[in-house]
Amino acid sequence: MRCPKCGGRLAGRGFAVREIIVLVAVIILGVALVMIALRHLRETYRRMVCGTNLSQIGMAMLIYVNDYGDKLPHAGGRDTVWGGRVIWDAPDHFQAYSLSADGSGGMATISSSFYLLLKYTKVTPKLFICPGDSGATRFKLSDYPMAKGKEIKDFWDFGPIPQKHCSYTYHMPYGLYPLTKSSEPAMAVTADRNPWIRSPATETKDFSLFKPDVPPWNGTTDQAKYGNAPTHKDNGQNVLFMDSHVDFEKRAYCGIDDDNIYTSWNGEDRIGGTPPALGSQPVSRQLVGLDNRVSSGIFLIQAAGD
Repeated sequence: MRCPKCGGRLAGRGFAVREIIVLVAVIILGVALVMIALRHLRETYRRMVCGTNLSQIGMAMLIYVNDYGDKLPHAGGRDTVWGGRVIWDAPDHFQAYSLSADGSGGMATISSSFYLLLKYTKVTPKLFICPGDSGATRFKLSDYPMAKGKEIKDFWDFGPIPQKHCSYTYHMPYGLYPLTKSSEPAMAVTADRNPWIRSPATETKDFSLFKPDVPPWNGTTDQAKYGNAPTHKDNGQNVLFMDSHVDFEKRAYCGIDDDNIYTSWNGEDRIGGTPPALGSQPVSRQLVGLDNRVSSGIFLIQAAGD
C-alpha cells in the first residue's frame, strides 16, 4: 500500500519484537550447528591425518626390517636395555647409547628406536606428530643451536626432550620378546599416546575411573572411553598392527584376545593395570604391547625418552 505521509513510497509494517527475537534465535542456532559440524570435521581430519601417519610409519618399518635382519627398529646394541634418555647429539652410537667398545650393553629408549626410521628411511619428523596431540610439535633441527650445520641423520633421538616431538607409542623392543617381521599379524605395533603416561600437555589419567563397557565390568560408555588415548577426545585411538593395516579402534582392548594395548598384564583381559616400574618385561611372546616406559604385559610403550 501507499503511505500518504511517505511521499507516495511503499512502506511495510516493519518487524515486531517477537519476530526479531525468533530471527536472532534462528541465527544463533544456525551458528551453533555450524560450529558443531566444524569441530566434528576438524576431529575427523585429525583422525585421518594421524592414521595416515601411522600407515607411512608402518611402511617405513617394512623397509627397515628388510634391511636389518627382520627386526623392527631397536636402538642400541644387541643386548641394550630400556633406560634413561640417550645422548641425542652424541658424535657416535657408542656414546649415544653408552655402549661398550664391543657394542654390548648400554641403554636406549622408545623414541630413539623410532628415530632410527628418520636416520635410515625417508620418513620425515612430521609423521611422528598426531594433529590432536596438544603440546607436541614437529622436531626441527633449527630449534637447537647445537644442530647448526648438521642433518637429521647425524643425531640419535628427537632432541633433549623427545616426548615433545613424538606422539606415538611403540611395542617393547627390549627384552626377550621383541616383535619381528614374522610376529603374529594381529599384534599392535604402534598407536596414539598411552593415556596412563604423562604427555607434554596433559597429566596421567586416574586409572580407577576406567571400567570397560563389556561383561563382567559393565562400565558406562564414558567409563570405557576413559581408557582411550587423549589425542582424539577419548573417542578412540589409531592403531598400527603387525600386518601393516591401521584401524581407528574405539576401545583400547583391541589386542590379541581383546587384551588392552595400554595396560600391563594382571590376568584380567581388557583392563590390566597401570604401567609398572622401569625394568618390567613382556610375560610371553603374545603379550608384548605398547606402553611408554616398560612392558610387563601387552601395553604399548610411549615414545617418551625419560
